[in-house]
Amino acid sequence: MTMAATLPLAPPARRGALRRLSDALYRHRALALAALLVPPLLWFGVVYLGSLFALLANSFFALDEFSGVVDRSTLTLQNFRDLFDPANLDVVWRTVLMATVVTLACTVIAFPVAYSMARYARGPRKALLYIAVMLPLWSSYLVRLYAWKLLLAKEGAIGWVLAELHLGWLLDALLATPGVGGPSLSFSRLGTFIVFVYMWLPFMILPIQAAIERIPGSLIEASSDLGARGATTFWQVIFPLAMPGIAAGSIFTFSLTLGDYIIPQVIGDSTLFIGQVVYRQQGVAGNVPFAAAFSLVPIVVIGVYLWFAKKLGAFDAL
Repeated sequence: MTMAATLPLAPPARRGALRRLSDALYRHRALALAALLVPPLLWFGVVYLGSLFALLANSFFALDEFSGVVDRSTLTLQNFRDLFDPANLDVVWRTVLMATVVTLACTVIAFPVAYSMARYARGPRKALLYIAVMLPLWSSYLVRLYAWKLLLAKEGAIGWVLAELHLGWLLDALLATPGVGGPSLSFSRLGTFIVFVYMWLPFMILPIQAAIERIPGSLIEASSDLGARGATTFWQVIFPLAMPGIAAGSIFTFSLTLGDYIIPQVIGDSTLFIGQVVYRQQGVAGNVPFAAAFSLVPIVVIGVYLWFAKKLGAFDAL
């Protein structure tokens, strides 16, 4: 007896129904497309957009200062008016500035690496560079964060190396800079900036590398044949064509910095960022309405940023 003869056969009625369904999907491509898209769109509409609408709804409620209970009997715009208090605006500007500076630093560091990967690396060397870029992402976010806290500590490896190189004065000068330094790198905005750049750098390297790889080599050769020097070729040919990759990477670095609250909580001084304010208002103070209103700020900022990134062709490089 063969193995095929031992396999159970589907009932004729079931096979007939599946066949009719298959024929219907083949004849009506719109029906097949709907069958593929409805489940993820339903999830997106109910879970994601539903949670955003629930967040928006909570922002119109108020917190009873005496009982600590959210009052849902009346609607108010007081939470949005509180966003324009000087202290809250300072948090917003500080977070946006940090996200912008981190994005610029990631771009400057990532471009040479991405260009080397796209134009010069081949075979095992290219695979090694890919592994080097992706390897930090294989470990836990918290493990990398606390490892940097040890490195940036006053008695950490970075301070020891600078002391051995007789550059301790440079570190002391940086830490003495108002608005940047602090008691040590692990308790300063400079340390927060360093860790942000390290965490999000791979998300900038890979989109730029993909954009540079799509640049035809014939364009670079034509630029050289027409007498353009290396710098001219870079600024007139390579950089404009790599801009969609830069814009795509900046979406990750900017938005991740804008919403992160763990890094400033572990690395940095007592200054607050948007994520920390939302966390403290919701988790510590229990002021869910104000936390909901404040959490809409990064959504609006990122929405505007995505609009500008789309103009630069960022979504073509994703």
